[in-house]
Amino acid sequence: MVNVIVRPLALADLTYLIDIDHSYHTDYVWQMEYQSTGQEVKVRFKETRLPRSMRVEYPHDVGRLIDDWKDRDGLLVAEMEEDPVGYISLAKGSAPEFVSVTDLVVVRRLRRHGIGMALVRAAQTWANEHNANRLVLEMQSKNYPAISMAQKLGFEFCGYNDRFYANQDIALFFAKRL
Repeated sequence: MVNVIVRPLALADLTYLIDIDHSYHTDYVWQMEYQSTGQEVKVRFKETRLPRSMRVEYPHDVGRLIDDWKDRDGLLVAEMEEDPVGYISLAKGSAPEFVSVTDLVVVRRLRRHGIGMALVRAAQTWANEHNANRLVLEMQSKNYPAISMAQKLGFEFCGYNDRFYANQDIALFFAKRL
């Protein structure tokens, strides 16, 4: 675990955050199996190892990030030695008392050092301060590092949305009661 401070966004952070490489590498995916027979529909996700490591592009248009952030209710920044090294964006849910994490990004060289976990924990605090009792994480079914982190932090799988992203990827949702 590195020494990181999590704080609200400052305007000076925007340039740093846009320049972060939003892609990631994965060796596993959550593969969806769908079966429909008559009145019954079965959906199952299975952890599957890929034949080789895969680089996955960020599923949103990075050029629109600043506009997207204007619509967010909260944006927290991880800082090390006065430099932004990651962020998490938060949106109050359409259902009362829940907050959704729409983006969680850490600079590549510092991934798997606890910064993402620190950002999620800060998001839990932010959600509590905004009268939410549930935090929901959204991620691609290919984002095994995020899936693993969510499970380590006690989040439970709570649903999916097929073709959620512009690139037609599946979104997985993990939630935790606060």
